Formats: sequence, structure tokens, C-alpha cells
Amino acid sequence: MSQPLLMPKATAVWLVDNTALSFDQIAAFCTLHPLEVQGIADGDVASGIMGVNPIQNGQLTKEEIEKAEGNPNYRLKLSDPKVRVAAVKRKGPRYTPISRRNERPNAIKWLTRNHPELKDAQIMRLVGTTKSTIESVRENSHWNSANLTAMDPVTLGLCSQIELDLEVKRASKDAGAPNEVAEGTTLLTAEEALARANARQEEYGSQEDDGEGRRNQGHEDLDADSVFSKLKSLKSNADE
Repeated sequence: MSQPLLMPKATAVWLVDNTALSFDQIAAFCTLHPLEVQGIADGDVASGIMGVNPIQNGQLTKEEIEKAEGNPNYRLKLSDPKVRVAAVKRKGPRYTPISRRNERPNAIKWLTRNHPELKDAQIMRLVGTTKSTIESVRENSHWNSANLTAMDPVTLGLCSQIELDLEVKRASKDAGAPNEVAEGTTLLTAEEALARANARQEEYGSQEDDGEGRRNQGHEDLDADSVFSKLKSLKSNADE
């Protein structure tokens, strides 16, 4: 179906009373259960509903009904509307139910505390408030600031989690990422890892060469006569 059926139960009541369609055909067209259509025919279901003629509202044609009546296996098809009205997105502030309007300062306090990167215009879109209210909550000059409690606007039903995540992502993108990233926070590519490993290996190799050269130099400075003379002096001191 190109569009939803208007008042399916009322349409089913009219089809039961004015056509010879089977219960299955009416149920398939009106998106109801066949037993529910049977209940409509018996008067147990939708007893207080007045039938609506689908031919008058342009959702069925007389020829389509006659075709279905002649073939029990045929399924009715919804007629295309003669006039298509384009859906116009309403621009303006978000509507907030009356029962939730008192919770907006709590949501503003939560947003300013947990997402300080959000701009006032973004908070206004999320919560449906004014800039002066946001400033008063942020500066603790709100008339009820002593009783305000930071509460998630998603939990309060003022916005959806998808809308909140989208605004936070936009704010982070506008702020820009830091130029330098701390080491260890990102994964290295294979080329960078191999280059770093080779550099460390060369560094360790040079240190080992320097240590071995120093040891060899120390051995060259010592000769046998100086060693034996020191041993004799130590022995004479021990005898005394």
C-alpha cells in the first residue's frame, strides 16, 4: 500500500455490511485478524463504530470491490490518492509538554555541567528553552536555583538520545581536535611500528658496542707487573 488506510475498523464495518467480500479479504485490506472481522459481522466487535465508505474517501473503487467479490483469492488494492500533499516540516521552537516544562532548568543544568562544549543554540534546540533561562541557570541566578537538580534530558523525555549525541558530536567537531595526541592513545601502523623497532635495536646495539669498548680499554690499561706488585704489597701488610 502506498499510504495507510484511514480508519481500518470503520472501513471493515462498512465492507461487512455492504459487500460480499470474505472475512479474509476484508482482514487483509484493513490489516485486521479474520476472527476480528468475524466478530464485527456477529456484532461482538466494534458495535459502536459507524462504517466509513472507502469509495467516498477515494481509497477503493467500485470496480475493485466487484473484482474481489468475483474471486475469493483476490486481495483488494488501495487506490492511489488523487492529490498528494507534501509534508512540510514545521519550523520553530521544540514543543514541550506542560508536565515537563518545569523540568527544563534541571536539564539545562545537566547539559551545562556534563557537556560544556554545547552552545546555547544547541541547548535551546534540545530542551526547547530560551537563552536567558540558560544564562540564569549557568550563572546560578535562576529564581529556583537552590532547588535545581541536574537531570538527563533524555530521561526527562525532553529529547532523544540520538538528538543529544548528534549535538555533542557537532560541538566536538566545531571545537576541533587537539594537534598533538598523547603516545599510546592511538594504534601505530605497521610501517611506524617496524621503523620504531629498528631504531630501538640500533640504539641498543650502539650502547653494547660502547660498553664492550670501555671494558677492553680498561683491560689494556692494566699490565701484569702492576697487578703482582699490588698483590705483594697486600701480602706484606697482612704479615705485619
